[in-house]
Amino acid sequence: MQGRKPRTPREKYGEELRLRRVAAGLTQEQLSEQVVCSRTHIAHFEAGRRLPIRDDARRIDRALGTDGFFERWLEDLESKYTDHFAAVAELEQQATVIQQFALTLVPGVLQTDDYARALFRAYSPNHTAEELDESVDIRTKRRRILDGPAQPVIWTLLDEAVLRRRVGGRRVMAEQLGKVADLAEEGRLRLHVVPNEVGAHALQQSLLTLMTFQDSAPVAYVEGFLTGNLMDDPALVSACHTAYALALSDALSQQESLALVRAAAEEHADGQQ
Repeated sequence: MQGRKPRTPREKYGEELRLRRVAAGLTQEQLSEQVVCSRTHIAHFEAGRRLPIRDDARRIDRALGTDGFFERWLEDLESKYTDHFAAVAELEQQATVIQQFALTLVPGVLQTDDYARALFRAYSPNHTAEELDESVDIRTKRRRILDGPAQPVIWTLLDEAVLRRRVGGRRVMAEQLGKVADLAEEGRLRLHVVPNEVGAHALQQSLLTLMTFQDSAPVAYVEGFLTGNLMDDPALVSACHTAYALALSDALSQQESLALVRAAAEEHADGQQ
């Protein structure tokens, strides 16, 4: 008989939160009202999919009478990602389906080391070599979710601008697009491109990531400069799904998209404009 699957530190945190909540005689809904967040947030905390921010942990301690226990424990679990992305990085490890749209750059989970390095150089002009290496390592470790043969199912919708912006030079760009195309041909992701000729489309204003889970409500994430917004409100998530579907309806087929990505990679490799 196999033993129980080892729990992650976040799962242990969530399980302890659930036990303390039940002992206090509170439902998830009642606790969420005192913490000033949604019931879905509490469910994600208890499932170990994400961590509360420090203010939420402080309110949890106040609601449960745990004398700073959850706030102190949180210090040992803090993420290496920026505050606005930390929860997203946790959630994508648990998602069964990820639908991502990229407006100008290859999505982080698909980036090669050299492509990511070029981006971080642009973002941080005064970086040290050690800082740059650490940033690249943190980002490219997210590719591990691609190692499994089945989950998550990844849909990747790209604006054609992603193919044309030369990040890191001709070789880096050609290798990056080649990697995306390889993953699509291997069946690891579903690839579609919204061509420039479409003009305006439903997702032209922002990147978008949609995540679906086996036993919890879906979420949506949009990001801007130095900020991001993780949404679990059903109406907002539904609107994001609608926008994704609309943009997808304007995209090329997978076969046509793959051909366009391959052609763009060759153009970068050949030095064409």
